[in-house]
Amino acid sequence: MDKVNGKLTVFFEEPFWVGIFERIEDGKLSVAKVTFGAEPKDCEVQEYIQKWYFSLKFSPVVETVVKDIKRNPKRMQREVKKQMLEIGIGTKSQQALKLQQEQNKQERKEKSRKKKEAEEQRMFELKQRQKREKHKGH
Repeated sequence: MDKVNGKLTVFFEEPFWVGIFERIEDGKLSVAKVTFGAEPKDCEVQEYIQKWYFSLKFSPVVETVVKDIKRNPKRMQREVKKQMLEIGIGTKSQQALKLQQEQNKQERKEKSRKKKEAEEQRMFELKQRQKREKHKGH
């Protein structure tokens, strides 16, 4: 059975509170970014995960190394405390988010280019029709 690791990091990124969902599956990392707005309470975060996790749009996958080790509970507590002091997200996650942003940017460019071409074609046809009507009147 495949193992899936998940991690949620919530931090303040001026002017909003942001959540970064990291999902590692088969050694591949994908990330989703969520903007909460006001600082979310623990119960609100849990509710959000339960309601919306499966509808999150995750980034394209990035290769990553997964360490599978057993940890002492006290060590885990110390690591969580240390992570709480760190602000932001990991480099791999940033790469995945950047990849997703680039993908979205390309989609937007393509959409706007097609819209512009359609508008230009419509204007061309309109002018052609006006020319034909003008010449019919003579």
